[in-house]
Amino acid sequence: MPKTQEAELPGKRVLVLRPDELGPNGQKMWREIRTESGAPANPFLDSVFTVAVGQVRRGARVAVLQDDGSPVGFFPYEAGVLGRGRAIGLGVSDSQGAVLRPGIRLDARRLLRVCGLSSFEFDNLEAGQGAFVPHAAEELASPVVDIGEGFEAYTRRLRAQSPGFLRQTLAKERKLVRQVGEVRFVYDARDAGALRALMEWKSAQYRRTGRRDRFAQEWITRLVELLGESEEPECRGVLSVLYAADRPVAAHFGLRSRTVLSWWFPAYDRAYAKYSPGLVLQLKMLEAAAADGVETLDLGSGPARYKESLKTRDLRVYEGAVVRAVPGGAVHWLGREPARAARRFVRNRPRLAGAAARTLEELGRLRGG
Repeated sequence: MPKTQEAELPGKRVLVLRPDELGPNGQKMWREIRTESGAPANPFLDSVFTVAVGQVRRGARVAVLQDDGSPVGFFPYEAGVLGRGRAIGLGVSDSQGAVLRPGIRLDARRLLRVCGLSSFEFDNLEAGQGAFVPHAAEELASPVVDIGEGFEAYTRRLRAQSPGFLRQTLAKERKLVRQVGEVRFVYDARDAGALRALMEWKSAQYRRTGRRDRFAQEWITRLVELLGESEEPECRGVLSVLYAADRPVAAHFGLRSRTVLSWWFPAYDRAYAKYSPGLVLQLKMLEAAAADGVETLDLGSGPARYKESLKTRDLRVYEGAVVRAVPGGAVHWLGREPARAARRFVRNRPRLAGAAARTLEELGRLRGG
């Protein structure tokens, strides 16, 4: 295990630790500071998520900012070659940034210097991250569903804003019952077979749409398994399953805190696609989550028609990188920024974006996905 690194920021001492070196007291302080900041209780920014990533990613680190020997902030990240840093769990994390006591101000490049980083990449930086937002290349909408007033209140709003969506989804569920068999939903399932099926369906979807298969990466599969075993109320996995005739037809694995459920890995059996089992699952999840004390379902950034139908509002998240004027920073810029600019160009032109999506699907089909 690497030795603890110590460095200085103006007025602050910085300890760089592996996540498992935080210990119970460090995790307790992390949560206290996060609560004090008033930020949403997103499970991806809980210490449990960072510790879990630390078990599957060798470069996972936490910079602990101290003032007079007491923690005033935590900066989780992953360190790679040439000091290239990235948000903890980048690629699967839907909320990123530092956890800071109110009033703490940071210079992002100075922080990177004391952490030994040449760059820091993020793609779902939460709003309010004053040190990092100025370095964002793009601001993205991240839709959420507010269910704190209860599921009935939400469905009244849904009927008003998307009456066809709700009516058609309920009709699909009735058709599923008639043609396949009894429908059963489990909000928090302990079903290893259903989790394996979910991963298989999701892998097939990634290949079919020409995208990188996340579940082909061992660290992501292990991370899901670890979080599925968590009993921590501020960050634990929840597997929700829709069964028809006692067979899983749709499932979702997400992360939840006491009040926020993050929409993470949804998938369904394509043999039942005409019944829209994924949408049926989602409505049942919203009802069960509201009854379980969840106030917000975070659907995550990225366009999707069903998100527009379900959402009650949008959060803002940011994509970009802090880059220092050192060789490793130049390597990051050359490797990432041209591709990021190209994606941004396509995303801002709907017709071109549609053509790109169709091309990816065709490539997936040709590869046999």
